[in-house]
Amino acid sequence: MTSTSSHPAPTAPDATSQGPAAGKSAPAASTAELASSKIALKKALRQFPDFPSPGIVFEDICPLFRSHDTHTQLIDALAAFVDPTNGGPGRPDIVVGLDARGFLFGPGLALRLGAGFVPVRKKGKLPGDCVTAKYAKEYGVDEFQMQADAIEPGQGVLVVDDIIATGGSAAAAGELVQKLGGRLIGYVFMLELDFLRGREKLNAPVFTLLSSQEAKKGNQE
Repeated sequence: MTSTSSHPAPTAPDATSQGPAAGKSAPAASTAELASSKIALKKALRQFPDFPSPGIVFEDICPLFRSHDTHTQLIDALAAFVDPTNGGPGRPDIVVGLDARGFLFGPGLALRLGAGFVPVRKKGKLPGDCVTAKYAKEYGVDEFQMQADAIEPGQGVLVVDDIIATGGSAAAAGELVQKLGGRLIGYVFMLELDFLRGREKLNAPVFTLLSSQEAKKGNQE
């Protein structure tokens, strides 16, 4: 199986330069601990064939949050994955979570990293002035929005979501970050559908905790 482990930038940012919260979190897990966590998290996932439509194999991440221990293990593994000692991009100032499953673990990861959290939502769901980015879907075009004051120029931003498939929605989120002057340090996903090659659409390093469905169809968002 083709590896979907981290693809770090040639010069990853130093964790000590990633904002005022630097150095406050616990030490990163060792490589062996991270590998063990990946195995346990992978076993907790479930797949549902032909949902929500024929030919789609849906990756169900809900069991990861059902158990306190598994939920904690997920957040700890993602935090360790971000650490430069494990090849990650370093601690961000802001974690941006995509609507809607990015909201399940994005805030928890932000707390663990000592960062703020900003949601990206479908158009019309956020109040006040917003910036907008379009992305292609299988049948048409959709739009993401972020509040115009959500990110300050120069802040280091990490975009997170549960799965990277075609990469369109994540690319739109990255566009919003850059419209507001944020410094996009990377994208982090729990799972990757390798065969869809979504990472090729993204303009910052991509880090995937788990690989999935290399030769099968999966959730395509």
